[in-house]
Amino acid sequence: MKFLGLIVLFFAAAFGSGAEVAVEHIDLSTTWAGWLCLVVFVIGYYFIAAEELYHVNKAKPAIFIGTFMFILLGIYMAINGMSMEPLNNEINHLIIEIAQIVFFLMVAMTYIEALIERDVFNALKYNLVSKGYSYKKLFWLTGVIAFFLSPVADNLTTALILSTVLLTIDRENKAFLVAGAINIVVAANAGGAWSPFGDITTLMVWAAGKSPFIDFLALFPASFIGWIITGYLLSLKVPEGSPHFDVKSEKKVIIKPGGKVVIALGISTIVIAVLCHQFFHLPAMWGMMFGFSLLTIFSYSFKKKHKNEDTMNVFHYMSKIENDTLLFFFGILAAVGALHYAGFLEYLIKLYDSFGFTSINIAVGFVSAIVDNVPVMSAVLKSNPVMGDDEWLLVTLTAGIGGSMISFGSAAGVGVMGKLRGIYTFGAHMSQAWKVVVGYIISLVIWYIQFEILGWY
Repeated sequence: MKFLGLIVLFFAAAFGSGAEVAVEHIDLSTTWAGWLCLVVFVIGYYFIAAEELYHVNKAKPAIFIGTFMFILLGIYMAINGMSMEPLNNEINHLIIEIAQIVFFLMVAMTYIEALIERDVFNALKYNLVSKGYSYKKLFWLTGVIAFFLSPVADNLTTALILSTVLLTIDRENKAFLVAGAINIVVAANAGGAWSPFGDITTLMVWAAGKSPFIDFLALFPASFIGWIITGYLLSLKVPEGSPHFDVKSEKKVIIKPGGKVVIALGISTIVIAVLCHQFFHLPAMWGMMFGFSLLTIFSYSFKKKHKNEDTMNVFHYMSKIENDTLLFFFGILAAVGALHYAGFLEYLIKLYDSFGFTSINIAVGFVSAIVDNVPVMSAVLKSNPVMGDDEWLLVTLTAGIGGSMISFGSAAGVGVMGKLRGIYTFGAHMSQAWKVVVGYIISLVIWYIQFEILGWY
């Protein structure tokens, strides 16, 4: 059976068309199928946004609307005797686009699980809380780590890890926890905005070829200064003094054997993914999968060397990754793809034509504070306005940092709300939201001076 499977794969590859087929755009937005798709999307997205209210995992409504909307369009086309080729072409392109993102995230998540299992982050936690630092110093340290860790580990993972650190430091000091939580969310989102690996939206922009890897680094000044301003304003609420830490009662945590090698392999995997994409024009996930293979080889050799000790199991790490997150991305990207095929995203192009690229790209940041930035960025990419690198980087910046303005406006914010339940709440965040808005505006000013006046990018 394996041999027959290989034969089938061989002939599929050999005789499958390698040429990219142009997708024919059909306007179905004014038909009953188009309107019904829009209704399904709105209702489905309501249940995604109200995940905590209905206790329904957001992946479930996302998968439903992503698949059902295309089925509705297919039914309409079949009833009216239309050719199914454009629909098939659209879905084939969509499958390739989604697969690249899912495989990329799968490898990144597996590496994170490996680092967690090797106690890399627990060692970081212990080192922070055992130094006897003041609340203000811990506030800035967690913020700095969030800002520089999220470009590699992504903003959600970073926020979850460092919010756990906050609870380890002090579970009772609410003033410190709220200010620290907001700071971590803002820093994680800002740090993720200047790296293709820091946020799913930046990954989408990079994978779509809208800007080369090196150009994302040009967003560093706007991201960093905007966060620093917000961080300073938040730090004014951080209490004086230091948290209590009993050295005798806390067991020292060190990185397990092999942990430092996993760190090195993770960094190497990112470098390989970038080089493969830049020089060979391979999808970034190709380099990530090669890096994954390096991890499997290392785990095998580690297991041989440490037979009777704590060993590493890559496929066990894979079993712990959040598959619902991957399925959510599949569903939401498919749903936006259906809206694109139906013709609704043409209206977004008209907005760009009417109000200008900069105005709409700034507005994207405010929209992403209410609606998850993934469908927002997916809509922008699908509509594909003819913008320069400066504007593509602007919308990457605004979609990345705009979600910080509301607690549930980003994956990082939602994750921290779950970790600090009853402490970091919507109300607690909104009482300090003006400080985040000030940082957002400062980031936009820095972008304008750097990109539009000085042309430094």
